[in-house]
Amino acid sequence: MLGLQGLTAFAETVRQGSFAAAARELGLTPSAVAKSVARLEEDLGVRLLFRTTREVSLTSDGHDLAERCRRIVDEIDALRSEAEGARGEPTGTLRVSAPITFGKRVLVPLLASLTAQHARLGLDLALTDRFVDLVKEGFDAAVRVGPLRDSGLVARTFGTQQPVVCASPSYLARYGRPASPDDLSKHRCLSFRQPTSGRARPWEFVEGKRARVLTPVASATMNDGEAMVAGAVAGMGLLQVPDYMAEDALRAGALVEVLKAYRPPSLPISLVYAGARLVTPRLRALLEALTGRAPLRRYRQSQLPVPPASRRS
Repeated sequence: MLGLQGLTAFAETVRQGSFAAAARELGLTPSAVAKSVARLEEDLGVRLLFRTTREVSLTSDGHDLAERCRRIVDEIDALRSEAEGARGEPTGTLRVSAPITFGKRVLVPLLASLTAQHARLGLDLALTDRFVDLVKEGFDAAVRVGPLRDSGLVARTFGTQQPVVCASPSYLARYGRPASPDDLSKHRCLSFRQPTSGRARPWEFVEGKRARVLTPVASATMNDGEAMVAGAVAGMGLLQVPDYMAEDALRAGALVEVLKAYRPPSLPISLVYAGARLVTPRLRALLEALTGRAPLRRYRQSQLPVPPASRRS
């Protein structure tokens, strides 16, 4: 019969990426965690993890078990917390992935408030513009922008972002303002290199009721949104970025929005996590911090929701 100790050790090892880190989280020794996982492998008759001196990685059999195992352990943790009263105090390490600039400008201030409020809650924040595998890489949740794939994950939409086209006043004085998306061919444009494909991200517009997608010829290509905004402020050209990236520069007059009449629809911002009937207290605390008030249409740090201490939904 499979023991809960082995399932817990396996799930935490997958989450943390090593026996040592899992041991710290569970309050055990690394050898005890490794032995629990080894016993689980023996009971199942399959190898779940590849071991090296510094880290572990999932085998194909381990990957198949990881998501189901994680859900079982999370449900048990949530049930235990509810049995202890109310919703339970968030504890352990909250592992979250988020897009780089969104994470810096929006998520970090919120997480700072959340961890200050819950002394036993730790944080492991990974900022990356690629889509992470929540189960394989051991994340509690990830922030994703735009339409979501049918991946079997649970999604909670908590806000939106609006793409805007901007340029500096000095650039517009030299090259003029574009009157329509067709005019982009006459301008210098800054493009964002997508981390997964390596290709330039297309620009999106709406003309009348028709959606239109263009990929302007780039005078410069970058893989960081903040760097693109800095380049645009310096007069390098036009760019299309989410409004929260350019907001400070727009407010200060360092950038000016153009082609406003052709703005595309805003994009949803969602928190995704592995589905389960119950969620752990640390994940619930993050969900409440993000969705505890009416969804924000635009993001300013002064408008971030203040996470409630604890409340029933």
